[in-house]
Amino acid sequence: MKTIQGKNINLRLAEVKDAEFILKLRMQTHKTQFLNQVENNLEKQRAWLKSYKQKERVGLEYYFVIESKHGVQLGLVRVYDLLSDSFCWGSWLIKDNAPITTAIESALLVYEFGFGELSYKKSHFDVRKGNERVVAFHKRFGAQVINEDELNLYFHYPLKNYLKIKQKYRRYLN
Repeated sequence: MKTIQGKNINLRLAEVKDAEFILKLRMQTHKTQFLNQVENNLEKQRAWLKSYKQKERVGLEYYFVIESKHGVQLGLVRVYDLLSDSFCWGSWLIKDNAPITTAIESALLVYEFGFGELSYKKSHFDVRKGNERVVAFHKRFGAQVINEDELNLYFHYPLKNYLKIKQKYRRYLN
């Protein structure tokens, strides 16, 4: 699979050599308080990436490093839980010093990948209730809360909503 190219950033598939960057970002508690915690163990991170690469090879999930056009690592995002009609995305982390447009551009590229490359008609994902900035982000994009439990809000995002928002934010794409 080729790199997904945006205007200012690219999404490229994570490799085992990215383990140190991934672990460093995943260990920043102010960034990961709403994600599943990982152990601060580089060898375990490498082993997890090797296992993930097997899932990627058969099209079960995709883990991307968000990079600048100059190859500077800016963050991470995953596409997973691929259903017959819907894809899920999450594990979205962006470095503190990343350009301000990294979040919106990486979200657009994830949707371009899921709706375009993978040909899905909708996306589903969950966000921890306390993660108010991310909840607000998804609602501004037109995602709808369809369910909730004690911990999470569960969202549904149809392709038609993305096509509308894509026009609004097209300046962030090529």
